[in-house]
Amino acid sequence: MNSHRNPSEERLLAYAAGALSPPEAVVVAAHLALRPANEAWVRRLQTVGGKFLEEAVPAALSDDALAHALARIETDAGEVKLPAPLNDMPELPEPLRRYALGPWRWIGPGVRARDVHAPRDGACRVILLKIDPGRETPRHTHAGVELTCVLSGAYATETERFDVGDLEEADQEVLHQPRVVSDIPCLCVVALDGEIQLDGWLGRLMQPFVRL
Repeated sequence: MNSHRNPSEERLLAYAAGALSPPEAVVVAAHLALRPANEAWVRRLQTVGGKFLEEAVPAALSDDALAHALARIETDAGEVKLPAPLNDMPELPEPLRRYALGPWRWIGPGVRARDVHAPRDGACRVILLKIDPGRETPRHTHAGVELTCVLSGAYATETERFDVGDLEEADQEVLHQPRVVSDIPCLCVVALDGEIQLDGWLGRLMQPFVRL
């Protein structure tokens, strides 16, 4: 598997094992919906994990375990019913249509954000970020992990370009200033741990007004 602009293999292994934090898992699931080849690779990992489980010593279930499992399955004419979309953005990948969304809020000129009401993990949460053509975010680093998957449009950093389906992994070591290079707004889903940290004296002055 080509790792360029894809999640690291370590992160995909954690996703396949169900060990990734919930916000990061939401972003990786959106990436996989846009990259079927990577999704197939993850499914193979899960199959291998399933083989190991088959060989493990079985553990006893409670007497009512089957009843509880069946009670959670909604059926219609023998088929499992998928839950209806919970938000007003049908253009989103299927994993993101499962979550309600907050209102759009202004972050800066040409930059808006919208909360995704997915499970959080401490200070780590999921947002949608929409940036108009030609606009850029302030130059910043991060308090923790930032995973960004492009859903439409494209942006570029100082070293790379990210198109639809591409995923950028950033942390405290990364200092960048993403700039939209597409003719349409760039829409991204982001797992953000803590607040972004703006760079320079101007960034420090702006920090109280930029809440991501």
